[in-house]
Amino acid sequence: MRADEQQFHEFVAARSRALGRTAYLLTGDHHLAEDLLQTALLQVARHWERIDGHPEAYARRVLYTQNVSWWRRKRFAERSLESYDDRAAASSDPTLRLTLADALGRLTTKQRTVLVLRFYEDLTEVQTAAALGITAGTVKSTTRQALARLRTLAPELADLVGAGEAT
Repeated sequence: MRADEQQFHEFVAARSRALGRTAYLLTGDHHLAEDLLQTALLQVARHWERIDGHPEAYARRVLYTQNVSWWRRKRFAERSLESYDDRAAASSDPTLRLTLADALGRLTTKQRTVLVLRFYEDLTEVQTAAALGITAGTVKSTTRQALARLRTLAPELADLVGAGEAT
């Protein structure tokens, strides 16, 4: 096995689980997340020799852009987040976790994607906008709308959502 192939295999082994969690949070469906992750890893493999710096950033960018492409085409139906069972990412409070999963599952794909990038991936508004190919203003308004919807859908999540913030 060549050195670059070995490096790619090591990258996949080390980062697939984290990338898979992000893919799941973006899609809300295990099967779509697997497809999204496979697509991203295929792109990374195709461009491995040309990727400068950190390949995970490239893989995450592919995840974001491919997910946006899917919801823009409306090719895939939205799915519930009820089946999420990743114990590593699970909250210590199962009631809170289920409430959050239910509420997130009732957001639009765009709203859920923006929230995942902003609060799970901890990207700035500008980074989120760049990752999704939209403006920072759209990120701001989508975030505001998604948080307002979460407040409406699950008032018990007020501590997570920030009940006192203006909508």
